[in-house]
Amino acid sequence: MDKMLYISMTGASQNTKALQAHANNLANVSTSGFKRDFEQARSMSVFGEGLPARAYAMSERPGTDFTSGSLQETGRDLDVAAVGDAWLAVQAADGSEAYVRTGSLQIDALGMLRTASGLPVLGNAGPIAVPPEQKVEIGQDGTISIRALGEAPSVMAEVDRLKLVLPDSRQLEKSADGLVRARDGQPFEADANARVISGFTEASNVNAVAEMTAMLSLSRQFELHVKMMRTAEDNSSAVARVMQLS
Repeated sequence: MDKMLYISMTGASQNTKALQAHANNLANVSTSGFKRDFEQARSMSVFGEGLPARAYAMSERPGTDFTSGSLQETGRDLDVAAVGDAWLAVQAADGSEAYVRTGSLQIDALGMLRTASGLPVLGNAGPIAVPPEQKVEIGQDGTISIRALGEAPSVMAEVDRLKLVLPDSRQLEKSADGLVRARDGQPFEADANARVISGFTEASNVNAVAEMTAMLSLSRQFELHVKMMRTAEDNSSAVARVMQLS
């Protein structure tokens, strides 16, 4: 009886964590470049002073879905989306190198190229600085060209190039800050074959219907766990009454 109670108790607790994973996915259905997290449950043995005769349910996030989202045209010169398996390199808040799939880039007051969230965009030799300009263009290979102030429309000068990488998805993992990094912590080398498309952003790969269905299923499971705990309590009360009669 206590085994049933333990499983149902831990199952209900872990159901809430599974719901959090799907709720986070659903909350980012409109976030450009967001990659949904997988969620699964499995049983784990309970180890202690005796033999592992008990088991509990554990919910976990075994990985991230790195499939591409759909492209959304914006027409803005500084909006870029990675093509295929390419990623754009940015500098995270802790100074490490991280990777994003899309970016609504902007140039701050100091001329630094940043993502919409304020992260510096990395180029050939670190964060990219853009001189005062009238127009910025980003080529398919990540080349950043500008028309300087006062120059003729036909005069474009190359100032830097986005650092683009082409890692295997098995080498990537999503960190707690939502950014994607290399599993071994070592930055990837720039790949000349990586491409971006300007004037587009990549949509989230979250399927809202699938996430809602999963959340409804988990809510039903939670109700079943609570019912099982009540059944265990009723069984315990019945056994206690039998013991009193004897």
